[in-house]
Amino acid sequence: MSEALSNRLTVTDHSRASAGLRYIYPVVSRRAGGVSVGINLNTNNACNWRCIYCQVPDLIKGAPPPVDMEQLQRELIGFLNEVVHGDFLATHVPAEARRLNDIALSGNGEPTSAKEFDQVIDLIGAARELVNVPEQVKTVLITNGSLMPRVNVQRGVKQLAGLNGEVWFKMDRATEAGMRLINSARTSMSRVRANLAAASRLCPTWIQTCLFALDGQSPTEAEYQSYVDFLRECLRDHRIELRGVLLYGLARQSFQPEASRLTPLPREALDAFAQRIRALGLEVKVTP
Repeated sequence: MSEALSNRLTVTDHSRASAGLRYIYPVVSRRAGGVSVGINLNTNNACNWRCIYCQVPDLIKGAPPPVDMEQLQRELIGFLNEVVHGDFLATHVPAEARRLNDIALSGNGEPTSAKEFDQVIDLIGAARELVNVPEQVKTVLITNGSLMPRVNVQRGVKQLAGLNGEVWFKMDRATEAGMRLINSARTSMSRVRANLAAASRLCPTWIQTCLFALDGQSPTEAEYQSYVDFLRECLRDHRIELRGVLLYGLARQSFQPEASRLTPLPREALDAFAQRIRALGLEVKVTP
C-alpha cells in the first residue's frame, strides 16, 4: 500500500484510489485537522441522492454492490496498523497533520445504503480493538440520514456510539425546494426531522451543512431563515439532542453537471451565518 501512495496527502485530494485499496482511503481532513481513514462502501459510485457539489465522478443513482467483508477487514486492519504502528504518518502526511483523527464511513455514496452496514460497524469495532487504536480516535458516519428508518441502520448507528462515534447528518437546506435543488432529494422536512431524531437518539449527532454560491448568488434570506427556524424547532423537540452544526464551504471541484455554476462563499458569509446559529445556543464549527 505505501508504495502506491507515493505523494504526500493534501486537504484538496480525497481520491478514493490513493492507497491502491478497494475500500480504504486516507485523507487529510481540513475539518478534523488530521488524518481520516475513509471507508468507501459505494465502490460503484452509486448514491440515493445527487448533490450538485459532489466530488464523485460518474455518480449514479442507486445502491452499492455487496461488500466483501473479508477484503474490507484485511484492508482496514492492514491500513490501521500502518497508521498507528508504522511510518505512514511520517512518510505521507504534512507535519502539522500527523495524527489519526478518525475512521470515517463516507466514500462515493450513502454508506447506510449498504445491506451490510451494521456488520461493517461491528467489523470496525473489532479492527479498532485488534490494532489497539487509541480510544480518542473517533468513528464518524457521514450520512444524508434518509435511510435511518431501516432496522439494520439503527442497529449500526447504536453500535457506532460505543466506538467514540459521531453521526454527521447532511442537511444543506431546510426547505423541500432547497433540498430538491441542492441534493436532488424529494423528501419532507418533517421526515428529515424524524430521521434526525432517530440518529440523535442512538449516537451523538452533528448537522453538516455545505454553503456556496449558485450562479453567483448566495442562498436567499428565506433559505437562511428557514434553516434557523428548523434548528429552533429541533431544539424544542424533546426527541432531538444535537451536538451542533458543522458549517463548511467548497474546497474541491464538483464533478456534477452544475460544477461551473458553483463558487465558494467568502469566509465572512459563513461566519455571519454561524453567528445566527450560535444565537440559538448551538455550537458551530466553521471550515471555509
